[in-house]
Amino acid sequence: MDTKAKSIIILMADDDEDDRLMTKEALEEARLANELRFVVDGEELLDYLYRRGKYMSPVDSPRPGLILLDLNMPKKDGREALREIKADPDLRRIPIVVMTTSQAEVDIYRSYDLGVNSFITKPVSFDGLVYVVTMLAQYWFQIVRLPGEEGEN
Repeated sequence: MDTKAKSIIILMADDDEDDRLMTKEALEEARLANELRFVVDGEELLDYLYRRGKYMSPVDSPRPGLILLDLNMPKKDGREALREIKADPDLRRIPIVVMTTSQAEVDIYRSYDLGVNSFITKPVSFDGLVYVVTMLAQYWFQIVRLPGEEGEN
């Protein structure tokens, strides 16, 4: 197994400022060097991905290698954004991990039906979040092969 972590951009779509801050701190605690960017709802997520509005410049909106998606957000929720992303041939290969407070079976099934790559219920403790972020990073950045990695060793 390759132990060298990939340096990809993580884009987190979550309207809860505390959850965003805790995830950033969990990444730092797990000693991950990946850049973490934030959007606060599904509309802003799609603006970022389609480079609209304040995200028109590629410098301001580099393509993420992983999206962390909350389901319950204002304007356009995570389910709607997930449906649009997975329907777009240019975006559908970006791995999406739902990280939400929901434990509802209907949300789990619906998310997978819409094409999510993983579904995680947010841990309630910071230590739990650090563990989840560490495991996510190990899986997505060290174990799996992501689109666009052809030719990399």
